[in-house]
Amino acid sequence: MNLLNSILNWYFKKEALPYWCMFLIDTATIFFSGLFTYWIFNKTGAFIDHRFELLYTLLLYVLLTCVGFRIFHTYSGILRYSSFVDLWHVAMSNAVGLALSLIAHFTMEYLHVDKIGILTLTETCTMFLIATLAMWTIRVLVKMLYDVILADKKAVRVLIYGAMEGAVGLAKYIRTQQPAKFVLMGFIAHEKSNENRLHHVRLMGKKVYNTQDNLAHIIKKYGIKGVLISPTRTKDFQNDREMQNTLISTGVKIYMTISAHEMQVENGKLTDSSLADIKMKEVSVEDLLPRDEIQVDMNSVGALLRGKKVLITGSAGSIGSEMVRQIAIYKPAEMMLIDQAETPQHDIRLMMSNEYPDIVAHTVVTSICKEKRMEEIFSTFQPDYVFHAAAYKHVPMMEDNPSESIQNNVWGTKIIADLSVKYNIKKFVMISTDKAVNPTNVMGCSKRICEIYVQSLDKAIKDGKIKGITQFVTTRFGNVLGSNGSVIPLFRKQLEAGGPLTVTHPKIIRYFMLIPEACKLVLEAGTHGKGGEIFVFDMGEPVLIADLAKRMIQLSGAKNVEIKYTGLREGEKLYEEVLNEKENTKPSFHEKIRIAEVRSYEYEEAQQSITELYQISAAYDDMNTVRKMKEIVPEYISKHSRYEALDQK
Repeated sequence: MNLLNSILNWYFKKEALPYWCMFLIDTATIFFSGLFTYWIFNKTGAFIDHRFELLYTLLLYVLLTCVGFRIFHTYSGILRYSSFVDLWHVAMSNAVGLALSLIAHFTMEYLHVDKIGILTLTETCTMFLIATLAMWTIRVLVKMLYDVILADKKAVRVLIYGAMEGAVGLAKYIRTQQPAKFVLMGFIAHEKSNENRLHHVRLMGKKVYNTQDNLAHIIKKYGIKGVLISPTRTKDFQNDREMQNTLISTGVKIYMTISAHEMQVENGKLTDSSLADIKMKEVSVEDLLPRDEIQVDMNSVGALLRGKKVLITGSAGSIGSEMVRQIAIYKPAEMMLIDQAETPQHDIRLMMSNEYPDIVAHTVVTSICKEKRMEEIFSTFQPDYVFHAAAYKHVPMMEDNPSESIQNNVWGTKIIADLSVKYNIKKFVMISTDKAVNPTNVMGCSKRICEIYVQSLDKAIKDGKIKGITQFVTTRFGNVLGSNGSVIPLFRKQLEAGGPLTVTHPKIIRYFMLIPEACKLVLEAGTHGKGGEIFVFDMGEPVLIADLAKRMIQLSGAKNVEIKYTGLREGEKLYEEVLNEKENTKPSFHEKIRIAEVRSYEYEEAQQSITELYQISAAYDDMNTVRKMKEIVPEYISKHSRYEALDQK
């Protein structure tokens, strides 16, 4: 037994046997199949009496069969990875060998060569049938030994969620991994409509389970430690909350393919290139949030930006940095990247030099509030397009620092917008927030004032009151998953510290979107916008933050971690609105993007109000600053804030 284990370990640790070893194994199989066949059909005495004729005949037949080996390359396969295609090639190569051997038999018979052709037609056919079965058996046994006996003891027993082509492709992939990371134990039907059809069905020799089966019992019974999500069924699983809860409650790890939404699928099947690039990762809570896949026409974005000069403010932030990456793909002529955070901006500088060395990228550390510096940048760089992502965004911070929110968010936006008009920028795209709708806090109101100003400026250009060509487009959306300072990174830090996870209120809800998806929608809205629009993104279904916290605790496997409710913060509300209730929307060029119909402001009024607001903020009197903000935005009603006193009639 020890000798056998040594031999098997020696073989399976090798990449593959040399071609000549495989060739010798196959030729030996043909030869000994001939000996065995002749012995079956004839007595032992005849076998001994005609041993030389039999030897010459079999040597000729083996030589002729080598033609089939060469045509179908049966010796070039790796036995442990044999598939149906390999078995088919063996059968076809032996069919060629049989045909050539029969031709040789009749030729020798016609030429009356007695030393060759001792096998009858029946014996020759039987010989090749036995040889084919023997060669198949060798390949199947080696594969079984590799898959079962010598499987990596550390390999995780898994089920695959999905029972169609994508799942089978994934199953084939994990079986070829070396060393093996997963051991396939079965499949889970991905939708109820398939359950009756797939009940008691086996795929690749493994059972298909459905929701009627007691999956928790099955997982425990067979020692299942993980579930792999088929790349073609990611969306189904994200929307299958019941299945998620069942699996998480058992403690199994859930794995998804990295960038599954980008994998190429044709007719429900993964392409060969996608199968070659599969990489699995353990899921995070972001992966489990239900959301529809967003399709964006990035070709039109590329056509707009290719070869142009692009300026991005807030380039080191969560949204701004992703905008940099997505725009750089389309090879703009130059990029001007502005942010006041030195270290994150340095990271952007390194990223551009490493990943996009062919693009001229200027990384500037400065504030958008420095009017002379901004003037110098615009006059020398002369951008074609401006994407304005710079802003203070944290609600509690701005609640304590309203003057700073005005000087950075509002006055900084005014500076960039005015310079865009002065230097004939083609399009100015501003990133706003759902907190600007019926604002209850300083940050949200500051962004609403920004919206008012750029819309009024666009209207003034169209009305001929201001000379310019710039089109001003605003995009408005909610929280992005994993952004700096957002709730998910906070929960992760609290989990690492052993808890508790802090949630402000048990009923608080928020909308979430992936950063890359949000940026793609920003780019498409900016491409199609004609100026003056406020584009509102469909954020999908809202998420209860308390449920998000519970799910993260479950996924982490941590025990005895509590959720602590701390009470709503200043300016915080239970839910965010994407639109003011007095506003209507109309459809746009994209099903996930709508256009808000908002009250328009005259430019002179907006400019005067904002100038007065800026002057008031210079005194750093919080109450006076917020009072003026409420005059400009009457729907701004403070919540859980000291500024509620200003709302009392």
